[in-house]
Amino acid sequence: MKATFAAGCFWHVEEIFRKTGGVKSTQVGYSDGATKNPTYEDVCTDTTGHAEAVEVDYDPQEVSYEVLLKIFWNNHNPTTLNRQGPDVGKQYRSAVFFHTPEQRKAAIEMKEKLNPIAREKFQSDIVTEIKPASDFYRAEEYHQQYFAKSS
Repeated sequence: MKATFAAGCFWHVEEIFRKTGGVKSTQVGYSDGATKNPTYEDVCTDTTGHAEAVEVDYDPQEVSYEVLLKIFWNNHNPTTLNRQGPDVGKQYRSAVFFHTPEQRKAAIEMKEKLNPIAREKFQSDIVTEIKPASDFYRAEEYHQQYFAKSS
């Protein structure tokens, strides 16, 4: 099964999912934009509409989608619009791109459940977008498993 998440810079997000049991593979790239085959430089202009995203190929017999959602929400601030830490722009937004109606339902339910916790922790509501998965464009090779390559 596939799951796609955007939570700021894709390097950190990919590393977390890559190390998760039941995840068969990960790739970083660009989702939810208007430009066909964007490059990193294109996306960094904040004009293509893409989010830096991670596509996760997982075995639902080994790890549930709900566990992946928990990992997603626990590893970024889902209350900041178009920003994660020092990274600012629509390409750094928080988003769940669902591939099935079941993924959509699970994401909406978990967002609603976590919103009171986010209000307490961050003094703000969760702004994570929950949208259908669209074309995913694999990022340049030097972005793939960036932390594993640079350690």
